[in-house]
Amino acid sequence: MSFAIRPFHPSDLYALYRICLLTGDSGADASALFRDPELLGHYYAAPYAVREPDLCFVLTHDNIPSGYILGTRDSAAFAEWMDTSWLPALRARYPLPDAADHSPDANITRLLHRRPGNDPALAAYPAHLHIDLLPIAQGQGRGHQLMATFLGRLRELGVPAVHLGVGASNTRGIRFYERAGFTRVVDAETWIGFGRQVGEA
Repeated sequence: MSFAIRPFHPSDLYALYRICLLTGDSGADASALFRDPELLGHYYAAPYAVREPDLCFVLTHDNIPSGYILGTRDSAAFAEWMDTSWLPALRARYPLPDAADHSPDANITRLLHRRPGNDPALAAYPAHLHIDLLPIAQGQGRGHQLMATFLGRLRELGVPAVHLGVGASNTRGIRFYERAGFTRVVDAETWIGFGRQVGEA
């Protein structure tokens, strides 16, 4: 098995959607949960690669994408771009669901209709990221390699700090972020907000 990390190429966009879905249930396959397999990727993967491809890195296994890390250097500017440039077309494509519909599709669709924003407690961490690896790439240190690549790029850009959010039930993800040097900034009932300084070793 040969793994490598390389910059995102536009031809990887389909793979980002696929990996996002296959890891969308707290790291497990969410294919059975969603009627529309593109919904998760519309919100959590594609917009980052489209707007800031220089902050999107792809992990390959024998040249086939098996993971990614992506994000934004400026969460406030990214939220504004999402709201005005990325989401309007998706809002037209996906009408708001019935209030009684609490399916995964309906919950993500409601996100599309909501103005993006970040918890004020995370304001000191202007960048944010998402990282997902397929099972074939897990448990081998590949996630830490991706994280080091992403943090290195943020250092080049002069970005001081970065944050991320993870579901409170995603114990494996929580352990990973703690080992990667992130500390808890927000400890809510359903999710945890982690942050770290980019310049830390």
